Amino acid sequence: MPPKARKKADLTLADPKIQASWFARVRSARQTETTEDYVELIADLIEVQQEARASDLAARLGVSAPTVSNAVSRLQDEGYIESKPYRSIFLTEKGRKLARKCKERHQIILEFLIRLGVDPETAEFDAEGIEHHISEQTLQLMKEFGGK
Repeated sequence: MPPKARKKADLTLADPKIQASWFARVRSARQTETTEDYVELIADLIEVQQEARASDLAARLGVSAPTVSNAVSRLQDEGYIESKPYRSIFLTEKGRKLARKCKERHQIILEFLIRLGVDPETAEFDAEGIEHHISEQTLQLMKEFGGK
């Protein structure tokens, strides 16, 4: 039997200030999402291929070379990477620290989802989105659930 549909009378809204804070947090997470994706991918490329090139980033992120160039320039300005024209891209200590944090978050969420019964491919896809928006409290509970 399908679940009962909620009646309009059952629907309640959160306090406007609380709800606004939720949306502000999501907007903030979206702003850091690109930085985290780039830094994490650069770390993975360096680990596997011993180098990260702009062309690799473009191919793996599914974006254009100019998009990567703009992002690399911004990441360099923010102190996450070091890059020179026609050379590989390297993480600074700040970039390595962020990459480790992102990878750990991703792994905790991935293992949690797989433990729930989500197939590995779907869990990988879902973890990629969740990792940028999860609270520390929820992440800690996932970690504890996973037995870590």
